Order: sequence, then structure tokens, then C-alpha cells
Amino acid sequence: MTDHDTPPQSDDKEMPIVEHLIELRTRLLRIIYAVAGVFVLLLPFRNRVYETFALPVLSSLLPGQSMLAYDGIDIFLTPVKVCLFLACLLTIPWILYQIWAFVAPGMYRHEKRLVRPILISSTILFYTGVLFAYFIILPILFSFLAGIELKGVEYKPDITQYMSLSLTMFIAFGAAFEVPVATVICLMLGIVRPETLAKKRAYVILAAFTIGMLLTPPDAISQTLLAVPMLLLFEAGLYIGKRLLAAREADNSPPPAAKP
Repeated sequence: MTDHDTPPQSDDKEMPIVEHLIELRTRLLRIIYAVAGVFVLLLPFRNRVYETFALPVLSSLLPGQSMLAYDGIDIFLTPVKVCLFLACLLTIPWILYQIWAFVAPGMYRHEKRLVRPILISSTILFYTGVLFAYFIILPILFSFLAGIELKGVEYKPDITQYMSLSLTMFIAFGAAFEVPVATVICLMLGIVRPETLAKKRAYVILAAFTIGMLLTPPDAISQTLLAVPMLLLFEAGLYIGKRLLAAREADNSPPPAAKP
């Protein structure tokens, strides 16, 4: 029996369901403790954290403009919520590690070799998407909105609406940047062939702009700025997937027969 066929190193007799549940509880508690610990560390700096978080909209305000809080308690709660979101964001590597540690004993060796680079690349890509939204998308969006003049209307972004919009954009772009990982996984698992994906490129383009329409504010700028990176990342994932498949097929191909 080869390593490829070696069954996972888990046995229900050795580790009954109760022990699985205990292990799951332990992993969840470690995640909660990590998020809570980072949150407590950030809480004393909540105002500074929020100022940094709101920098894309603050830098776009014209002289005399300011942000608005309809409810007085929002001035306190909004920075706290931002600290909680940032704590979750910063602990993503630890969260993924705990998930990996829980499921790893039940995986084959070749699956473990595939999962590790996927976890690392997906984490990096998610952070890249968040940073892309923070440094590129939000400044462009709010600079555009701040420059719009409407008679009798004063532009004052609400802090809670800004938080909701920004968090939505962070999650949307973080998830959108996972497209190459999802593409490679589908190719490596044989769910779809590269040739099929290449032929369905028109549908991929339609899907990208549809997702951009659903996940971003109703303006063409932010929708396009989400759809275009998704398409480029899809092409990158398709290219990488083709290379990996070619390498795997080359490794599995039989050696040439010796000449008589």
C-alpha cells in the first residue's frame, strides 16, 4: 500500500464522538480566546483605530465637511465594533490553523500537502483584497461622492453607515481575491477541466460583474473595480491550475520503454 492509499490516521474506536466534540470545543475556545485577547488589546486605542479605519472617507472630505453620528451612543459603539472586526481580521491565521489542526488527523498525506499551501495562499489573498479595498476602492468611492454637489443637500457621511459599507467592501474584496484558490481547487480535484473553464470565459465575465453588482454600492465604479480584479485573478488561477495539472500528469506518466 502506497502513501497515497494510506488511510487517515484517525479511528472512531480510538477517538469516539465525545472526544471529537471535546477537541472541537478546545479549538473553538482557543479561537475565542485569541479574538478576545486581541480585542482587549485594541480597545484602549479604539478612537485611534477608528480614525485609521475611517481615513479613506476623512481624507476625502472637503474643508468644512465632517462625519455625522445620528445617535450619541454610536460615537462609543462604532469604534468598539471596528476593534472587534479588526481583532477577527488579525486572528485569521490562528483561526485557520485551529481548523487545520482539527481536520488534519482525518486527512490523507497527499491531501495535507495540498491543504497547507492553499491555507497560506488563501490567507495572503484575503488580506490583499482587504488592503486593496482600503487603499484603492474606498478612497476612490468617497472622493467621488464628496465631489457631488446637490442644491440644498450637505454631504455628511454617517459613521455607522460608513462602517457597514466598509466592512461589506472588505469582506467582498477579501472573498473576491480567493478566486484563484477556488479555481485551482476545482481543477486539482477534477471538478472541471481547464478547457471547459476556458470555453466558459464569457459566463465567468458575466458572473464577475453580477457579483460586483450585488456586493458593492450601486455605482459602476466600485462594481467595475471588483469585477476586473476577479477576472484577472481567475485567469491567474486558470494558468496556475494548468501548470499544476501538467506537472502532476508528467509525474504520473509511465517512463518511456527502453529501446531494444
